[in-house]
Amino acid sequence: MFTLFKFSSPVIIGVSFLLFGCGFIPPSVLGGDENIALETTPVNSISQGQNLPIGAKLLINQEIIELEVAQTPQQQQIGLMYRDFLPPNRGMLFPFNPPQTVSFWMKNVSIPLDMIFVSEGIVKHIVTAPPCNDENCPLYNSTVAIDQVIELAGNRTEELGIKVGDKISIEFLEENQQN
Repeated sequence: MFTLFKFSSPVIIGVSFLLFGCGFIPPSVLGGDENIALETTPVNSISQGQNLPIGAKLLINQEIIELEVAQTPQQQQIGLMYRDFLPPNRGMLFPFNPPQTVSFWMKNVSIPLDMIFVSEGIVKHIVTAPPCNDENCPLYNSTVAIDQVIELAGNRTEELGIKVGDKISIEFLEENQQN
């Protein structure tokens, strides 16, 4: 787990909070690398949420959760921003290759979400995050390098009985097959 004190410059901190809305914050910004993602869109220019096609299914405890797959940095940056509702049988999958330590935040997210941090099909960490419409939203970090994050409606992990250490199965639809 990293701390915010790893930043090499206060400017990077300010830029990262201005550039990234809800969802994933790339480690290049958090780590102080010179490799800052240039394809990001400033938060102020994003005003609508996104609805991505269903690209995968989470099979857990006899239930199927349809997952939108946020594959590109832009899709991951927007995540579930500006959504008013997330049905209990829907969620969003954020794949990461190679596995890495990641941070998410809830800026411009008006519904509570559960974040499930997964490595090699094993749940490593779960966070239930409240909505945040402030400028200073907390970061939610994976505790280890992970290869997937799944976001579900708030408290859905409890309803489904998902716990740290559980093995989960994600089935990618053919047109969205992950390598």
